[in-house]
Amino acid sequence: MIIGLLFLGFGVLAFRPVPIPEEKDCLILKGTVSEIYEAGTKDVVVKLNGLDTEFYVNRGLERGLDLEKMRAELTNKEVRIKYPDYWTPLNPTNSMRHVSKIESDGKVIFTELD
Repeated sequence: MIIGLLFLGFGVLAFRPVPIPEEKDCLILKGTVSEIYEAGTKDVVVKLNGLDTEFYVNRGLERGLDLEKMRAELTNKEVRIKYPDYWTPLNPTNSMRHVSKIESDGKVIFTELD
């Protein structure tokens, strides 16, 4: 019984929705894009030079992002990524971070923020 409750609790924590914060509460990181690719279920992943952390737009391809266009516009360019600060048991080292907003050259490339 206790083990079942522990698994249920872990499942709730692991599969809870990604929080969408207010923009003022986001962490901000600037960096140069080294790679953009698809992963998971139509997620768009952005890698920055010199970082092990990858940033993903959840179901980005279903939300209108185009991999080839993003590669052409952003590879080797500086971007500003805004993301929520949260932890999940499925990603304990935070090696994958959910993206709330991507900007480059003053242009919004993607946003889920109001």
